[in-house]
Amino acid sequence: MCCRYYYADKTAYAVEKELELPERMLTLPAGDVVPGMSAGALVFGKEKADITVSDLYWGLRTRDKKLVINARAESVLEKPMFSESIRSRRCILPALGFYEWDSDKTKYTFTRKDGSPLYLAGLYDMSDNRDSFVILTTEANSSMSPVHDRMPVIIDGNNVREYLRESNAALDMIREKMPELERKCDYEQLSLF
Repeated sequence: MCCRYYYADKTAYAVEKELELPERMLTLPAGDVVPGMSAGALVFGKEKADITVSDLYWGLRTRDKKLVINARAESVLEKPMFSESIRSRRCILPALGFYEWDSDKTKYTFTRKDGSPLYLAGLYDMSDNRDSFVILTTEANSSMSPVHDRMPVIIDGNNVREYLRESNAALDMIREKMPELERKCDYEQLSLF
């Protein structure tokens, strides 16, 4: 599951440099991004035939008005709510890291070990009269499984354009093994015994 991610002051610059985007194309104010909030997303610009930035709202509404924020990569093609979007409306949510809580409600931060940006895989569609996204999740790898059984699908920086442009390649990427991440906790509960 992924229900909160964040940017740091220099995340936009690092993304622009890594993806060779024009300077100041991406504006990512430092701080947390939570469901029900708008965020900068990378999408495939059909007219420019390259990456463009779009302001998307986090969460798709169901018919009964529930907010859906994640979609399982394993079943995304089978779900009517997501099947068309995964084929034609994919997005990337750049982040420095994301948070997850374990069953004891201890908060953990997950980042790349080298501090480079994460590229969270998503898809978007029209919901509540605005373009809205969900983040794809997959089975947790060994860096994530002690905290939660799901994690966001992370696309390698070298594959971002291909994920956005090529439907078949994107479907392969969301099934790949996720990179090992660095896990940190602000504090550790210590036992006195």
